[in-house]
Amino acid sequence: MKFYINRQESYSRGHLILRAFFGGLYIGLPHGILLFFLSIGYSFVSMITFWIVLFTGKYPEWSWNYYVKLNRYSLRVNAINANLTDKYPAFGLGGTHPDMDFDIPFQEGQSRGRLILRTLFGSLMLFPHYFVLFFLSIGASIVGIIAFWAILFTGKYPEGMFNFVVNTMRWKFRVNAWYSLLTDGYPAFTGKVLDSENK
Repeated sequence: MKFYINRQESYSRGHLILRAFFGGLYIGLPHGILLFFLSIGYSFVSMITFWIVLFTGKYPEWSWNYYVKLNRYSLRVNAINANLTDKYPAFGLGGTHPDMDFDIPFQEGQSRGRLILRTLFGSLMLFPHYFVLFFLSIGASIVGIIAFWAILFTGKYPEGMFNFVVNTMRWKFRVNAWYSLLTDGYPAFTGKVLDSENK
């Protein structure tokens, strides 16, 4: 799985204040509505995918691409909401961002047994991750508040804080990808980039 967000050399205080007061209006509202409907679309796509994998043992590429592009879009919106970037996110599934990306190489062959196991017990199997991520998400929110003031006074997002927030996001995306059958092997208990992801 590829997941990265590049830290900017400097951040705009003007954009920061604008997002703080009006971000919900010009970022959250339009992107939130579009993501809402795209997510509903994915719920139907995932149901169709379940039966295709169950009967054929193959993951349809169009469904895989939908998932990857939806997560790439979600990443762009989450990143600007967390003040990790100043660049306004491109709309839709076809958008890109020069400083971040999410991708998973297509893997057509799928195990029917793994499909059934994750469908029935996936949430239970991921409970340890959910437990840890609950507290990490709280920590990331607190770090984000501190980083806001750091950016406001210095124009920079402290590197350690930036890495903590990005690693928490990467961990969440990794867990979701595993649950959706897009990655093999139980997800690692870390948000850091794994050696296998650098290949």
